[in-house]
Amino acid sequence: MKSETDPIQLFTNLYDQVNNPDIPESAAVTLATATRDGRPSARVVLLKGFDERGFTFYTNLESRKAREILANPNGALCFYWPAIAYQVRVEGNLEQVTDEEADAYFATRPRGSQIGAWASHQSAILKSREELEARFTGYEKKFASKQVPRPPFWSGFRLVANRIEFWKGQENRLHERTLYVKENEIWTVTYLYP
Repeated sequence: MKSETDPIQLFTNLYDQVNNPDIPESAAVTLATATRDGRPSARVVLLKGFDERGFTFYTNLESRKAREILANPNGALCFYWPAIAYQVRVEGNLEQVTDEEADAYFATRPRGSQIGAWASHQSAILKSREELEARFTGYEKKFASKQVPRPPFWSGFRLVANRIEFWKGQENRLHERTLYVKENEIWTVTYLYP
């Protein structure tokens, strides 16, 4: 793998390759969190932005993932893009985005997704599908002919990376692994056996 000193730029280059209509769900990433006592859980979320500050996704703050993040801010992301034989693992601390960032992103969502955010008690027990659909219909009526505001219980998180590993699949399982570790705002690069 061609080494670069900036893992965010390397990620940007890879993301530019996969972020096209020929590769479905290129923004899908597995998010791993843990409870306060270390019980892990993982699920797929959609990456909604990234830059030198970190990797951003959005969720209901009452969801299981958000409750875990608020109790234990350590997290990890794992991207896998088989079309280019790359995996990227990102580890670090999760922090909530600002209200301004959450408002700006929420305003770009399709109207149905905005209403769905109000209708869902994410991760809570649902008695029936009809209950959810009735809640959705109720919020459709409430916001008829109005802009849908961001719910106060809906926001985003940014994973602030301190470790990023790039894995490039190669023949004979001689994969290339490059690990970037950030200390005192400086990224150091090491290579790992496959």
